[in-house]
Amino acid sequence: MSGTSIWRAVAMLVCLMIAVPVSAAEADFQTWLAAFRLEASQKGISDATLDAALNGLKPIPRVVELDRKQPEFTLTFDQYINRVVPRSRVEKGRKKLAENKAILTEVGKKFGVPPQFIVAFWGVETDFGRVTGGFKVIDALATLAFDGRRSAFFRKELLLALKIVNEGHIKADVMMGSWAGAMGQAQFMPSSFVGYAVDYDKDGRKDIWTTRDDVFASAANYLSRYGWRVGERWGRRVKVPEGFDPKRADLKVKKSVSGWASEGITLVNGDSLPTSDLTASVIMPAGQGGPAYLIYNNYRVILRWNRSHYFALAVGRLADQIAGR
Repeated sequence: MSGTSIWRAVAMLVCLMIAVPVSAAEADFQTWLAAFRLEASQKGISDATLDAALNGLKPIPRVVELDRKQPEFTLTFDQYINRVVPRSRVEKGRKKLAENKAILTEVGKKFGVPPQFIVAFWGVETDFGRVTGGFKVIDALATLAFDGRRSAFFRKELLLALKIVNEGHIKADVMMGSWAGAMGQAQFMPSSFVGYAVDYDKDGRKDIWTTRDDVFASAANYLSRYGWRVGERWGRRVKVPEGFDPKRADLKVKKSVSGWASEGITLVNGDSLPTSDLTASVIMPAGQGGPAYLIYNNYRVILRWNRSHYFALAVGRLADQIAGR
Protein backbone atom coordinates (compact mmCIF):
# COMPACT_ATOMS: atom_id res chain seq x y z
CA MET A 1 0.00 0.00 0.00
CA SER A 2 1.35 3.45 -0.88
CA GLY A 3 2.15 6.10 1.68
CA THR A 4 -0.34 8.36 -0.06
CA SER A 5 -3.16 5.87 0.54
CA ILE A 6 -2.26 5.52 4.22
CA TRP A 7 -2.25 9.25 4.81
CA ARG A 8 -5.46 9.58 2.85
CA ALA A 9 -7.24 7.13 5.16
CA VAL A 10 -5.88 8.78 8.30
CA ALA A 11 -6.78 12.25 7.06
CA MET A 12 -10.29 11.10 6.22
CA LEU A 13 -10.78 9.82 9.77
CA VAL A 14 -9.39 12.99 11.38
CA CYS A 15 -11.55 15.25 9.22
CA LEU A 16 -14.62 13.20 10.01
CA MET A 17 -14.09 13.36 13.76
CA ILE A 18 -13.33 17.11 13.71
CA ALA A 19 -16.22 17.99 11.45
CA VAL A 20 -19.03 16.47 13.50
CA PRO A 21 -19.43 15.58 17.16
CA VAL A 22 -19.58 11.81 17.54
CA SER A 23 -20.38 9.47 20.38
CA ALA A 24 -17.63 7.37 21.90
CA ALA A 25 -19.12 4.27 20.28
CA GLU A 26 -19.22 5.89 16.85
CA ALA A 27 -15.68 7.19 17.28
CA ASP A 28 -14.56 3.67 18.15
CA PHE A 29 -16.28 2.35 15.03
CA GLN A 30 -14.68 4.96 12.78
CA THR A 31 -11.26 4.18 14.25
CA TRP A 32 -11.89 0.48 13.62
CA LEU A 33 -13.11 1.22 10.09
CA ALA A 34 -10.02 3.26 9.23
CA ALA A 35 -7.78 0.40 10.39
CA PHE A 36 -9.87 -2.10 8.44
CA ARG A 37 -9.63 0.06 5.34
CA LEU A 38 -5.83 -0.05 5.56
CA GLU A 39 -5.94 -3.84 5.81
CA ALA A 40 -8.31 -4.12 2.85
CA SER A 41 -6.09 -1.84 0.77
CA GLN A 42 -3.06 -3.96 1.61
CA LYS A 43 -5.00 -7.01 0.39
CA GLY A 44 -5.51 -5.44 -3.03
CA ILE A 45 -8.87 -3.67 -2.74
CA SER A 46 -8.75 -0.46 -4.79
CA ASP A 47 -9.28 3.01 -3.36
CA ALA A 48 -12.26 3.44 -5.70
CA THR A 49 -13.94 0.34 -4.26
CA LEU A 50 -13.14 1.34 -0.69
CA ASP A 51 -14.52 4.84 -1.26
CA ALA A 52 -17.74 3.48 -2.76
CA ALA A 53 -18.23 0.83 -0.08
CA LEU A 54 -16.97 2.44 3.13
CA ASN A 55 -17.35 6.22 2.90
CA GLY A 56 -20.09 7.33 5.26
CA LEU A 57 -20.64 3.80 6.56
CA LYS A 58 -22.13 3.57 10.05
CA PRO A 59 -23.04 0.51 12.12
CA ILE A 60 -26.64 -0.68 11.89
CA PRO A 61 -28.18 -1.20 15.37
CA ARG A 62 -30.90 -3.47 13.95
CA VAL A 63 -28.26 -5.89 12.68
CA VAL A 64 -26.73 -6.23 16.15
CA GLU A 65 -30.20 -6.70 17.61
CA LEU A 66 -31.02 -9.48 15.16
CA ASP A 67 -27.68 -11.19 15.77
CA ARG A 68 -28.16 -11.25 19.53
CA LYS A 69 -31.88 -11.75 19.69
CA GLN A 70 -33.10 -15.00 21.20
CA PRO A 71 -36.28 -16.29 19.59
CA GLU A 72 -39.38 -15.82 21.72
CA PHE A 73 -40.68 -19.21 20.65
CA THR A 74 -39.53 -22.19 18.66
CA LEU A 75 -41.55 -23.61 15.80
CA THR A 76 -42.38 -27.28 16.02
CA PHE A 77 -41.38 -29.42 13.07
CA ASP A 78 -44.94 -29.54 11.75
CA GLN A 79 -45.32 -25.77 12.12
CA TYR A 80 -42.06 -25.19 10.26
CA ILE A 81 -42.92 -27.53 7.39
CA ASN A 82 -46.42 -26.07 7.06
CA ARG A 83 -44.95 -22.58 6.93
CA VAL A 84 -42.03 -23.31 4.58
CA VAL A 85 -43.60 -25.96 2.31
CA PRO A 86 -47.24 -24.92 1.96
CA ARG A 87 -49.25 -26.12 -1.00
CA SER A 88 -48.97 -22.68 -2.57
CA ARG A 89 -45.16 -22.95 -2.66
CA VAL A 90 -45.31 -26.39 -4.21
CA GLU A 91 -47.59 -25.05 -6.96
CA LYS A 92 -45.39 -22.00 -7.45
CA GLY A 93 -42.32 -24.24 -7.61
CA ARG A 94 -43.88 -26.35 -10.35
CA LYS A 95 -44.69 -23.20 -12.28
CA LYS A 96 -41.12 -21.89 -11.89
CA LEU A 97 -39.74 -25.26 -12.97
CA ALA A 98 -41.85 -25.14 -16.13
CA GLU A 99 -40.99 -21.50 -16.86
CA ASN A 100 -37.25 -22.17 -16.59
CA LYS A 101 -37.22 -25.74 -17.89
CA ALA A 102 -34.61 -25.25 -20.60
CA ILE A 103 -31.93 -23.60 -18.46
CA LEU A 104 -32.67 -25.81 -15.44
CA THR A 105 -32.36 -28.95 -17.55
CA GLU A 106 -29.09 -27.71 -19.04
CA VAL A 107 -27.63 -26.73 -15.66
CA GLY A 108 -28.90 -29.94 -14.06
CA LYS A 109 -27.10 -32.08 -16.64
CA LYS A 110 -23.89 -30.07 -16.39
CA PHE A 111 -23.63 -30.27 -12.60
CA GLY A 112 -25.49 -33.50 -11.95
CA VAL A 113 -28.20 -31.97 -9.76
CA PRO A 114 -31.89 -32.54 -10.59
CA PRO A 115 -33.78 -29.34 -11.54
CA GLN A 116 -36.41 -29.84 -8.84
CA PHE A 117 -33.72 -29.55 -6.16
CA ILE A 118 -32.32 -26.34 -7.65
CA VAL A 119 -35.85 -24.92 -7.62
CA ALA A 120 -36.48 -26.18 -4.07
CA PHE A 121 -33.39 -24.42 -2.69
CA TRP A 122 -34.42 -21.28 -4.57
CA GLY A 123 -37.92 -21.51 -3.12
CA VAL A 124 -36.98 -22.18 0.50
CA GLU A 125 -34.23 -19.56 0.58
CA THR A 126 -35.91 -16.60 -1.13
CA ASP A 127 -39.38 -17.67 -2.29
CA PHE A 128 -38.00 -17.99 -5.83
CA GLY A 129 -36.12 -14.70 -5.70
CA ARG A 130 -38.92 -12.64 -4.20
CA VAL A 131 -37.40 -12.08 -0.72
CA THR A 132 -33.62 -11.60 -0.87
CA GLY A 133 -33.00 -9.30 2.10
CA GLY A 134 -33.17 -5.58 2.66
CA PHE A 135 -29.74 -4.82 4.10
CA LYS A 136 -26.66 -3.51 2.32
CA VAL A 137 -24.32 -6.46 2.71
CA ILE A 138 -21.15 -4.47 3.34
CA ASP A 139 -22.81 -2.28 5.98
CA ALA A 140 -24.25 -5.33 7.75
CA LEU A 141 -20.98 -7.24 7.68
CA ALA A 142 -19.01 -4.22 8.92
CA THR A 143 -21.47 -3.89 11.79
CA LEU A 144 -21.00 -7.53 12.80
CA ALA A 145 -17.23 -7.48 12.28
CA PHE A 146 -16.97 -4.50 14.64
CA ASP A 147 -19.48 -5.83 17.17
CA GLY A 148 -17.11 -8.47 18.51
CA ARG A 149 -19.31 -11.50 19.12
CA ARG A 150 -18.14 -13.22 15.94
CA SER A 151 -15.81 -10.54 14.66
CA ALA A 152 -13.16 -12.78 13.06
CA PHE A 153 -15.74 -14.62 10.95
CA PHE A 154 -17.51 -11.47 9.77
CA ARG A 155 -14.25 -9.59 9.15
CA LYS A 156 -13.25 -12.35 6.73
CA GLU A 157 -16.67 -12.19 5.05
CA LEU A 158 -16.42 -8.40 4.79
CA LEU A 159 -13.04 -8.60 3.06
CA LEU A 160 -14.46 -11.12 0.60
CA ALA A 161 -17.51 -8.92 -0.04
CA LEU A 162 -15.16 -6.08 -0.95
CA LYS A 163 -13.25 -8.46 -3.23
CA ILE A 164 -16.51 -9.29 -5.02
CA VAL A 165 -17.22 -5.58 -5.58
CA ASN A 166 -13.61 -4.96 -6.57
CA GLU A 167 -13.85 -7.65 -9.28
CA GLY A 168 -16.89 -5.93 -10.77
CA HIS A 169 -19.56 -8.54 -10.09
CA ILE A 170 -21.84 -5.97 -8.41
CA LYS A 171 -21.73 -2.41 -7.09
CA ALA A 172 -21.56 -1.88 -3.35
CA ASP A 173 -24.75 0.16 -3.12
CA VAL A 174 -26.88 -2.58 -4.69
CA MET A 175 -25.17 -5.53 -3.00
CA MET A 176 -28.19 -6.48 -0.94
CA GLY A 177 -28.82 -9.42 1.36
CA SER A 178 -29.83 -10.55 4.81
CA TRP A 179 -28.81 -8.94 8.08
CA ALA A 180 -26.05 -11.58 8.39
CA GLY A 181 -24.65 -11.01 4.90
CA ALA A 182 -26.29 -13.83 2.91
CA MET A 183 -26.71 -12.45 -0.59
CA GLY A 184 -28.98 -12.61 -3.57
CA GLN A 185 -31.43 -15.25 -4.78
CA ALA A 186 -29.11 -18.06 -3.68
CA GLN A 187 -28.41 -16.46 -0.27
CA PHE A 188 -24.68 -17.11 -0.49
CA MET A 189 -22.34 -15.68 2.09
CA PRO A 190 -19.39 -13.91 0.42
CA SER A 191 -17.16 -16.95 1.11
CA SER A 192 -19.66 -19.22 -0.66
CA PHE A 193 -19.85 -16.76 -3.54
CA VAL A 194 -16.08 -16.72 -3.95
CA GLY A 195 -15.93 -20.50 -3.75
CA TYR A 196 -18.93 -21.55 -5.82
CA ALA A 197 -20.64 -18.73 -7.75
CA VAL A 198 -20.72 -19.25 -11.53
CA ASP A 199 -20.84 -16.79 -14.43
CA TYR A 200 -23.01 -19.13 -16.46
CA ASP A 201 -24.14 -16.60 -19.04
CA LYS A 202 -20.51 -15.55 -19.68
CA ASP A 203 -21.10 -11.81 -19.32
CA GLY A 204 -18.09 -11.33 -17.04
CA ARG A 205 -20.14 -11.09 -13.84
CA LYS A 206 -21.27 -13.72 -11.36
CA ASP A 207 -24.70 -12.28 -10.72
CA ILE A 208 -26.71 -14.17 -8.08
CA TRP A 209 -28.98 -11.15 -7.60
CA THR A 210 -30.75 -10.78 -10.96
CA THR A 211 -29.44 -13.35 -13.47
CA ARG A 212 -31.26 -16.66 -13.14
CA ASP A 213 -28.72 -18.58 -15.21
CA ASP A 214 -26.04 -17.61 -12.69
CA VAL A 215 -28.33 -18.26 -9.71
CA PHE A 216 -29.20 -21.79 -10.85
CA ALA A 217 -25.66 -22.70 -11.88
CA SER A 218 -24.17 -21.35 -8.67
CA ALA A 219 -26.58 -23.36 -6.51
CA ALA A 220 -25.97 -26.52 -8.54
CA ASN A 221 -22.21 -26.01 -8.48
CA TYR A 222 -22.27 -25.69 -4.69
CA LEU A 223 -24.18 -28.96 -4.31
CA SER A 224 -22.06 -30.75 -6.88
CA ARG A 225 -18.80 -29.69 -5.26
CA TYR A 226 -19.99 -30.99 -1.90
CA GLY A 227 -20.63 -34.42 -3.33
CA TRP A 228 -24.16 -34.62 -4.70
CA ARG A 229 -24.72 -38.07 -6.15
CA VAL A 230 -26.62 -38.36 -9.41
CA GLY A 231 -29.57 -40.72 -9.33
CA GLU A 232 -29.83 -41.04 -5.54
CA ARG A 233 -32.70 -39.88 -3.37
CA TRP A 234 -32.14 -37.57 -0.44
CA GLY A 235 -34.15 -39.79 1.90
CA ARG A 236 -37.65 -41.01 2.66
CA ARG A 237 -40.20 -41.06 5.45
CA VAL A 238 -40.14 -44.37 7.35
CA LYS A 239 -41.80 -46.12 10.26
CA VAL A 240 -39.67 -47.29 13.17
CA PRO A 241 -40.65 -50.35 15.23
CA GLU A 242 -42.00 -50.08 18.74
CA GLY A 243 -39.14 -49.86 21.20
CA PHE A 244 -36.71 -48.26 18.74
CA ASP A 245 -34.02 -46.45 20.75
CA PRO A 246 -34.31 -42.74 19.81
CA LYS A 247 -30.61 -42.29 20.60
CA ARG A 248 -29.88 -44.28 17.44
CA ALA A 249 -31.65 -41.65 15.39
CA ASP A 250 -28.38 -39.87 14.77
CA LEU A 251 -26.32 -38.94 11.70
CA LYS A 252 -23.34 -40.70 13.27
CA VAL A 253 -25.18 -44.04 13.24
CA LYS A 254 -24.83 -45.45 9.72
CA LYS A 255 -26.07 -48.75 8.30
CA SER A 256 -27.17 -50.05 4.94
CA VAL A 257 -30.82 -49.71 4.01
CA SER A 258 -31.07 -53.47 4.25
CA GLY A 259 -29.50 -53.33 7.69
CA TRP A 260 -32.14 -50.92 8.92
CA ALA A 261 -34.83 -53.11 7.37
CA SER A 262 -33.54 -56.06 9.38
CA GLU A 263 -34.23 -54.02 12.53
CA GLY A 264 -37.88 -53.68 11.59
CA ILE A 265 -37.85 -50.26 9.94
CA THR A 266 -40.35 -50.07 7.09
CA LEU A 267 -41.82 -47.60 4.67
CA VAL A 268 -44.34 -45.35 6.37
CA ASN A 269 -47.23 -47.44 5.00
CA GLY A 270 -45.76 -50.61 6.48
CA ASP A 271 -44.29 -52.01 3.26
CA SER A 272 -40.74 -53.34 3.31
CA LEU A 273 -37.79 -51.11 2.50
CA PRO A 274 -36.08 -51.87 -0.81
CA THR A 275 -33.11 -54.22 -0.64
CA SER A 276 -30.09 -51.91 -0.85
CA ASP A 277 -26.52 -51.50 0.35
CA LEU A 278 -26.91 -47.70 0.26
CA THR A 279 -25.58 -46.18 3.47
CA ALA A 280 -28.27 -44.49 5.52
CA SER A 281 -29.04 -42.96 8.90
CA VAL A 282 -32.29 -42.51 10.78
CA ILE A 283 -33.34 -39.07 12.01
CA MET A 284 -36.33 -38.01 14.09
CA PRO A 285 -36.43 -34.19 13.84
CA ALA A 286 -39.33 -33.79 16.25
CA GLY A 287 -37.99 -36.30 18.76
CA GLN A 288 -39.40 -39.59 19.95
CA GLY A 289 -42.93 -40.17 18.72
CA GLY A 290 -42.50 -37.77 15.81
CA PRO A 291 -41.91 -38.58 12.15
CA ALA A 292 -38.83 -40.62 11.26
CA TYR A 293 -36.75 -40.41 8.09
CA LEU A 294 -34.12 -42.59 6.51
CA ILE A 295 -31.58 -40.22 4.96
CA TYR A 296 -28.74 -40.74 2.48
CA ASN A 297 -25.67 -38.92 1.18
CA ASN A 298 -27.57 -36.19 -0.66
CA TYR A 299 -29.32 -35.19 2.55
CA ARG A 300 -25.90 -34.68 4.13
CA VAL A 301 -25.01 -32.45 1.17
CA ILE A 302 -28.12 -30.37 1.82
CA LEU A 303 -26.91 -29.94 5.40
CA ARG A 304 -23.68 -28.41 4.08
CA TRP A 305 -25.84 -25.58 2.73
CA ASN A 306 -27.70 -25.11 6.03
CA ARG A 307 -27.01 -27.25 9.09
CA SER A 308 -30.63 -27.56 10.12
CA HIS A 309 -32.67 -30.75 9.87
CA TYR A 310 -35.80 -28.66 9.47
CA PHE A 311 -34.27 -26.80 6.50
CA ALA A 312 -32.91 -29.96 4.87
CA LEU A 313 -36.19 -31.80 5.20
CA ALA A 314 -38.09 -28.81 3.83
CA VAL A 315 -35.85 -28.74 0.75
CA GLY A 316 -36.15 -32.50 0.24
CA ARG A 317 -39.91 -32.55 0.64
CA LEU A 318 -40.41 -29.50 -1.57
CA ALA A 319 -38.22 -31.00 -4.29
CA ASP A 320 -40.15 -34.27 -4.17
CA GLN A 321 -43.51 -32.52 -4.36
CA ILE A 322 -42.40 -30.24 -7.19
CA ALA A 323 -41.41 -33.40 -9.07
CA GLY A 324 -44.81 -34.93 -8.37
CA ARG A 325 -43.80 -37.46 -5.73
